[in-house]
This record gives sequence, C-alpha cells and structure tokens, in this order.
Amino acid sequence: MKKNKNIVKTEKSAWLFMLPAAIIYLSVIVIPVFYSLYISLFKWNGIGEMTFVGLDNYLNLFSGDATFRTAIINNLIWIVLTIVVTMTVSLGFAVILNKQFRGRTFFRGFFYFPCVIAPIAVAIIWRWIYNPNMGFINQFFEAIGIDFSQQWISNPDTSLYAVFIAALWQAIGQPMILFLAGLQAISPDVLEAATIDGASGVKRFFYITIPLLKDTFVIVIATLITAALKVYDVVQGLTGGGPNDATQMLSTYMYSQVFQYNNVGYGTAVACIMVIMMMVVIVPYVSFTAKED
Repeated sequence: MKKNKNIVKTEKSAWLFMLPAAIIYLSVIVIPVFYSLYISLFKWNGIGEMTFVGLDNYLNLFSGDATFRTAIINNLIWIVLTIVVTMTVSLGFAVILNKQFRGRTFFRGFFYFPCVIAPIAVAIIWRWIYNPNMGFINQFFEAIGIDFSQQWISNPDTSLYAVFIAALWQAIGQPMILFLAGLQAISPDVLEAATIDGASGVKRFFYITIPLLKDTFVIVIATLITAALKVYDVVQGLTGGGPNDATQMLSTYMYSQVFQYNNVGYGTAVACIMVIMMMVVIVPYVSFTAKED
C-alpha cells in the first residue's frame, strides 16, 4: 500500500513538472492555431468589426485566386528542388567530409557556417551578388569574356531559381551535419566486409551506406520539406514575392494579405492551409519515428 502511495506521489510530481511546459505549449502553439482557424472564417481588417463568411475565404483561394495558385506551385517547385538538390549536395559534402584528410574539421565548420547566419542577412548578401551592374556573378562572366549578364532576381524566368540558390547556400549545413552523423554511426566492419567480398566503392555506397542511412533520410526529408513549405525570409529579402509573383510563396502571400492589404481573415486562411500541408509531412514522420522506437 505504501508503495502505491509513493507511485501516486511520483505521478503527481511528474505532472507538476510538466505543467509549466504544458501551459507554454498551449498558450504559444495550440490556442493560437485554433484562434487562427477561427479568424479564417471571418472577413476582417484587423481593427473593425468581424464579418462571418464561413468557408468563403478558402473557396475564394482555391477557385478564383490566381496568385494563391502561383504560390502553391512555387512552393511545390521549391520542395522538389530542395529534396533533389539540397539533399544531394548535403549528402555529397557529408561523404567527402567523412573521409580522413588534413583540415576536414575546418571545412566542416566552413560549410556549416552559412547555416547560422540570419536568413535576412543571407538575402542582403545575395542581393549584392546578383546586382546587375556590380554583382559578383555578372562581373565574373564579364572578366572571363562571356557575355552572360543577367537580371537574376528581376527576370521572372530566373528569379525563383536565383532565390533558391541563395537559400541553398545557407540550407546545406544542417542536413550535411545530420548525414555526417549518420555516416559516422555506420560500423566500419560492415564496409570492410563488403570490400573483402569485392564490392566497389560505388556499390558499397548504394547497397550498404544508403540503406543504413534510412532513418537519417527520414529526418532530413521531413525537416527539408517543412522548411521549404514555410520559406519566407530569403524570398522576402530578395524579391518580396516578385517580379510579377514569380517568386510568390504561401508565406509571402500570407504576409502581404495580412500586413499590406489588411485582409486578416483571408491571409489567416492561407496560414491555416500552410499548417495543414505541414501536418501532412509531420504526422507520418512522427508516426514513423514512434514506430521505430
């Protein structure tokens, strides 16, 4: 009986320790999410009277808003580019930096460094790099005698990819570190056994290393897709969604509707759609990791 009382006392103590975190989580995450969902059902300028419109905001987004459709397409393109390019480049750097050579610690820090820079600072740096008159890229091509001068972020045909390259420069650091940790967790005995059996370096990579990095790939893909869905700072800092909505994202469109045009209900509906899209990624990821544990 005394033991049962001790268990009950321990459980009560555990709940008390969890209470501050639960209050913060409810006040910062849960309540704002449901309040945003509530606001999205109204037409509101943020100051005056709220007019209930039901699902009209959502219906207008999907039926008659060309900019919203452009934003979704751009976000999907960004996700594909992120998975294909960012993940591939990060894995490549991780494989190289996992090898034994002088100065590899320096290069690990060197390639990770852009990850700790504020995204808006990255946008400012790359705005100068893309400057059509004195930017590094145009000046470089001019110096080597190639007439390849471009309006990189002012041309609708190139602006989205130019912004992505700027984001790529910063984005490779985190997945590179995750891949590097996964590679270091692979037992050298497994690779040595494959080498003894006559497997080449390419075969060892695709038939042993890649399968053993399965859990790392799940983490990297989930985090990259989530980051791609909510990308904002670099886009806003470089183009603001322009030119002609060529780089418009769901996040920048939400910002413009809420803070520039005072369509709070409409912009909040965009935010709710973003949350739903992220949940499509996050829920399977959490389920997978819980099942693996």
